[in-house]
Amino acid sequence: MMSDITERKDMEHQLLRSQKLESIGHLAAGIAHEINTPTQYIVDNTNFLKDAFSDINKLLEKYSQLYEKSKSGSITPELIAEIDVLAGNADIDYLVEEIPNAINQSLEGLDRVKKIVYAMKNFSHPDNEDKKFVDINESIKNTIDIARNEWKYIARVKTDFDSSLTSVPCFPGDFNQVILNLIVNAAHAIGGASDNGSEAKGTISISTRCDGEWAEIRVSDTGTGIPEHIRSMIFDPFFTTKEVGKGTGQGLPLVHSTVVGKHNGTITLDTELGKGTTFIIRLPLCSSSSEILTSETV
Repeated sequence: MMSDITERKDMEHQLLRSQKLESIGHLAAGIAHEINTPTQYIVDNTNFLKDAFSDINKLLEKYSQLYEKSKSGSITPELIAEIDVLAGNADIDYLVEEIPNAINQSLEGLDRVKKIVYAMKNFSHPDNEDKKFVDINESIKNTIDIARNEWKYIARVKTDFDSSLTSVPCFPGDFNQVILNLIVNAAHAIGGASDNGSEAKGTISISTRCDGEWAEIRVSDTGTGIPEHIRSMIFDPFFTTKEVGKGTGQGLPLVHSTVVGKHNGTITLDTELGKGTTFIIRLPLCSSSSEILTSETV
């Protein structure tokens, strides 16, 4: 009996690891795109500033000559003409307006890259980590950023966080994976609604709240909803309604096993056809001291 339980836990661990690697591989292209977009306009703006500096520098050199010649009273018409040509080519009024814009856009791009790298760093945790006290609001924000390329074209993300939930005992990497799976699942559900003729962007709503001795996380979508005849199967391993090659059927089962099996929590759903689905996760706020081997807050 014990060997069966151990074998099952080992299998769940391997499935979770496999699903993490699959998620990372799937998200890699999206993350690369999210970094590439601001990087590209940083490069474009830097090239613009390089050319602008060259034009301004040439003009300043001529103004310097003009200043020196003014002291000896030897200003020539040729020098004035050269300055007029350089000033016209440089289009100083345009540069005065556009240089600050280019700098601001570049700073915004660098800030976006910084946020993505920060989110990636905080999303990744070793598989053998211990339970820690986690600011789940911050973890969810990071995961939303990580998954941005999954939802940004088809949905808006709304959040409503309970600021008191800064020390929830959980396994950080596993918790992040749960939220990622639910966000991706919500995006796919909204994408399914779009395939059925809906042109407007959908909404993914994520909220947290403290409910007594429980931390409650809700992830809602305005997708197609889940048909009644498959609701009892969505947490079954390898069950999927997607076409062959479009999904492994591991996402929601691993969400369930992680929340219930590893965290002693609960997961339920509220769904309505044509309206959408809400997944409700509840994690215990009280864990024994033997469970939490570190008091570090992440």
